[in-house]
Amino acid sequence: MISVVVLTKNEEKNIVDCLESLLWCDEIIVVDDNSEDRTLEVAKKMGAKVFTRSLDNDFSTQRNFGLKKASRDWVLFVDADERVSEELKEEIQSKIKNNKVDGYLIKRLDSIWGRELRYGETGNIRLVRLAKKNSGKWKGKVHEEWKIKGKIAVFKNHIDHYPHPTISEFLKEINFYTDVRARELFDRGVRSSFLSIIFYTKAKFIQNYFVKLGFLDGIHGFILALIMSFHSFLVRGKLWLLWQKK
Repeated sequence: MISVVVLTKNEEKNIVDCLESLLWCDEIIVVDDNSEDRTLEVAKKMGAKVFTRSLDNDFSTQRNFGLKKASRDWVLFVDADERVSEELKEEIQSKIKNNKVDGYLIKRLDSIWGRELRYGETGNIRLVRLAKKNSGKWKGKVHEEWKIKGKIAVFKNHIDHYPHPTISEFLKEINFYTDVRARELFDRGVRSSFLSIIFYTKAKFIQNYFVKLGFLDGIHGFILALIMSFHSFLVRGKLWLLWQKK
């Protein structure tokens, strides 16, 4: 009844724990972006159907590829650094019997550097991750969303998310994601300026740390707010450089 799709790229450290939390699904599909470690070997040993496909800086196209490969009525999307808890598993199995619902929002609980983050940008994230196969498509090259037609309900239980095991890896990922985001905005004709670079950078920190109460997460919340502010700075700065090169 349920296919699960996992996107991977050099996820040898995460893939076992991720797939072990998904063995209850009827079909596990891994769409891999040319991993150079043991990700594919491990995934195949755990019974996953593995497809190798270049990401080409477009997450929606990659997810829609996985969506097409799914053979079950319902499709669940889980990232390699996420885990489905036993409680969420039981809720999913119970709720999908309701044919009046076409998709479900799932809360994601982030744990970074040994602490669960309850506030800030990550404190109240709900994402459409489970839906009927033909109910919609993914949109957006980065920070992509699954656009569903029909009724969407919300699960009580959450997905556990363990991103960015170190600050250096966090910064490496931000460099990649901001490249993609800046290019996406450039292709849409969005421009950047000195004032927009300053505004978005400051606004992101204020939003995360004060408006969304990131300070209640202690030093973890402060560091996260700073890094996400830097994320906004890089997007607008790189966008400005793209226009200068043109």
